Amino acid sequence: MGVAAEARPGAAGWHAGAVEEGPEAGERKPTLVVADSREINRKLIKAMLREEGYRILEASRPVEVFALIEREKIDLVIVEFAMPQMSGIEVCRRIKANPATKLVPVLVLTTAQGVENEVASIASGADEFLVMPLHPAVMRIRIQALLRHKAAIDSLEDVESILFALAQAIEQRDKTTGGHCERLATLSMTLGIGLGLPPTQILALHRGGYLHDIGKISIPDAILFKPGKLTDEEWQVMRMHTVKGEEICSRAKTLEPVLPIIRSHHERWDGSGYPDGLRGEQIPLLARILQVADIFDALTSERPYKRALSGPEALNVLEKEVRRGWRDPQVVNLLRRLTDLPFERSVQRSLDNMREALAAEAALRLPLEA
Repeated sequence: MGVAAEARPGAAGWHAGAVEEGPEAGERKPTLVVADSREINRKLIKAMLREEGYRILEASRPVEVFALIEREKIDLVIVEFAMPQMSGIEVCRRIKANPATKLVPVLVLTTAQGVENEVASIASGADEFLVMPLHPAVMRIRIQALLRHKAAIDSLEDVESILFALAQAIEQRDKTTGGHCERLATLSMTLGIGLGLPPTQILALHRGGYLHDIGKISIPDAILFKPGKLTDEEWQVMRMHTVKGEEICSRAKTLEPVLPIIRSHHERWDGSGYPDGLRGEQIPLLARILQVADIFDALTSERPYKRALSGPEALNVLEKEVRRGWRDPQVVNLLRRLTDLPFERSVQRSLDNMREALAAEAALRLPLEA
């Protein structure tokens, strides 16, 4: 049997049916996939959930599960442990291994008693495990809990998307800095890869490239775009953008690794920076990396008040600042090494791979092109 009546291929492509009862008109219904090789089991589960008003799609084979997940926005997958061709735990493992679907909750069902099946299911990444025959009330309450958790994750993603959009809006306020965030994200990632940092920190550098100056939304335009020198009082206001930025982004739990970058990217190696006067390795490494990338991009970009320096000229300026005690020597030395062609090519290959992974990371919701 192919995909059942709820979602079957036709001349016009996939057609997904749905249970119509439930949420008020205009409110999106949670979409569930019920995957079981036996039609009777799929119908039983749908009957249990009829009063909940979910949009329920059916699949009788693993390949149909993956096709539905690729085409639809799925909120929950219910899969039978002993699916044909591929076990339910392997289906779960593949869902959780895909960056685009790893946050989709999976409920594994089985008719077989024994703790070993539950252990195997949870080890594969399943969020819940139930043994049939199912008690309807237990089934409904477990699904409600999984959907609440998914909704909470989605709301965090929405907050993150808003913050990234806000960061780009801030950049667009200044017509002289177009593309700065994208270039900064890319160069920071390149430096991080060159230092052999793990993917989680590379991702934080990418996000930090866009979000490092988000606190400038709190700075009045009269200060932010003042053509002349700032007064001492105005500098105090300007320096608060790092603290304000950290406060804004602290509301998104997924951005926690980025907070040290936002707060500390204006610290100096000798302790003369702001906002906390950190020195040396007290300054978070990711903040030191982004700081060097930020200065290099500013030096090599044209502004109304200056010409763009060449790469070697900008490196010379950074090395002077190392001698003054302002910058991390290791990071600046790495930036100099990036001009060495074999090393640059090696790092570039890693960077290309990382950008491909980021493009596939649906949760990120960050455009790679400004």
